Order: sequence, then structure tokens, then C-alpha cells
Amino acid sequence: MDQIIVGVDTHKSNHIAVAINMQGARLGVMSIPTTPGGYHGLEAWATGLGSVKAFGIEGTGSYGAGLSRDLLAKGHTVLDVMRPNRQLRYLHGKSDSLDAEGAARSVLNGQATALAKTQGGTSEMIRHIKIARDSAVKAKSQAMITLKTLIINAPAELRASLDQIKGPITLVRHIAALRPGEITSPTTSAKTAMRAIARRWLVLHEEIFVHEQELERMVTDKAPELMKSHGISTLTVAEMLILVGDNPERIRSEAALAKLCGVCPIPASSGKTNRMRLNRGGNRQANAALYRVAIVRMRDDHETKIYTARRTAEGKTRREIVRCIKRYIVREIYNALCRPKSPPIAA
Repeated sequence: MDQIIVGVDTHKSNHIAVAINMQGARLGVMSIPTTPGGYHGLEAWATGLGSVKAFGIEGTGSYGAGLSRDLLAKGHTVLDVMRPNRQLRYLHGKSDSLDAEGAARSVLNGQATALAKTQGGTSEMIRHIKIARDSAVKAKSQAMITLKTLIINAPAELRASLDQIKGPITLVRHIAALRPGEITSPTTSAKTAMRAIARRWLVLHEEIFVHEQELERMVTDKAPELMKSHGISTLTVAEMLILVGDNPERIRSEAALAKLCGVCPIPASSGKTNRMRLNRGGNRQANAALYRVAIVRMRDDHETKIYTARRTAEGKTRREIVRCIKRYIVREIYNALCRPKSPPIAA
């Protein structure tokens, strides 16, 4: 039976699939609902056309997550496909079936090579908890900004009394304990509003603490060696575990991980000009986490200080040195999370 490739354009309520053979000929198109029955129907349709070499799916981390998990669980090869190039869309038009066919052809011509995440283990659980934690942090910050604005605009007597309290947590707890009573004046209405926001801030503060405790437990169990490294915090390891996923074998090399983090240089040569430029792609959250580790090590780690001094003497700028250090940190993370572990030698 001939091998085929299936490309899938994903949406919230339905997916469009197109199958092509290894010569690039289009074999058929199918629309399925985003349900377990729809996923089963797609697999049956694809296997009826031939031996499936791979599924190329757009958005395996969003609308295509359910289909991706289902196909991976059944042993199929699933590749994550980037959205179609805008210039090609401009030249050839846009439709769901054309996007699905483009996904299949990107697998056929070798452009799509990234294996999809399995999304069924500890890394996925860490991602869920970190999303809740980050959302609570944003809401807590917004609550504090709003509370300070209310204090600034409060009646003079109320503002003067609150200005005497030192420390943000002490201030919030004091406001949360206010008893404004019935709203009969701007002072009581201000107290009522500030109390509500202060209590919200305290609830979010407790929620963040619980999430961070849970993240620390899961991250320590998953990557104990990395947690011991200088300058690498719980949230940094969590970000890297989310990036790598539950199937780290999909990261084929240290350079591939560096590219995912956006710390690999990009060729920008032309004619007599031979140079590299800064990579502004990749996962920006992971890149920011590496930057924080690099800054901490440049400030506190003895070996990193020696390296920084040597590179400075060679004429490197601070920004260039930070980029080099981030690349070394990627090597450390790759060895801890992605490199296959050697089996123990029998005695």
C-alpha cells in the first residue's frame, strides 16, 4: 500500500484534512467535527487511502491539541506545521482545504520537521498550573495599581491616615479590615471600594503562594539536578519543561533547543558581507528566563565573572557576552532535560 501524508487545518468546531501521496498528488479532502468520533473517522479515512507516513497539523498547541493527542496515542507520527506564508496566500488564495493541503506539502518537502508534544504528562500539568499562577500575578498587580489610585484620589482625611501605614502588605491588611458601614458619603464609598480590592489582593496573594508551592514540588520531582544549578529558579525550570514537553526526544540536538529558545545566531550574509544577526524568534518566555539566569550568574557566580572579564578584555560588549552565556545555559538545560540517559553498566 502506498504511503500518504495528511495535512490538517484546525478550527474550534471542525477540522479540514487533505491527503496527498508521496508524489504530491491530491487524494481527497475530509471535514470532521472536533470530537473523539471525528478523530476516529479521520484516522479510518486516512488509513483507507494508504499507509500514513505522518500527519501535519496546524496549531498542535491550540485548536489541534485534541486531535494531536489522539493520533499520538494511536502511534502515528504527528508534526507541528507553521501557518502558511502570507505571500503564498496572497498569490494562491486562502481556503481551509488549501491550508490543509499546504500543511501536507510542508511535511512532504521537509519544511515541517518538529514533532508535536504529547501533552499527557508532568510538563503539561506544570503548564496548566503556571498559566493559573501567571494569570493570578497579573490580576494581583492590577489590583494593587487600582488600590493605590483609589488612595491617591481618596478624601484628604482618609488618605492622610493611610499614608501613615508603612509596608504594602500591612497597608492591604489594614484596608481589608475596614468597616465602612452604609454608603452615605465619598469617604465610606472609597472605604468600601478599597476594602473590596484589598480583599481581592489577599485572595490572589494566597492563590499565587499555593500555585508556586505546587510548581516547586512538580519541578523538583521532574528535574532535581537542574534545580540545584546556580541562578536557575523554579519558574525558569518550569518554563523549560513546558518548552521541551513530555517527549524530550523530539528535541534532536542542543542547537535545536537553542533555536527554540531564540538564542542561536541567524545568518545575514550577502555578497562580500559575512555576518550573523540576533535571533528575534523562538519562545520569548524561555528566552527571558535564560536572560534572568545569565544576569544572576554574571552578578554572583565566580566562574561566570571570570568568563565575563575575559570576554570583555577581548572587546565583546555586555549584550554579546549575555548572548554567549545564554547559549552555555542552553547546553546545561539540554544535558539535563533532553540528552538520552545512558543505561547503567552492569557489574
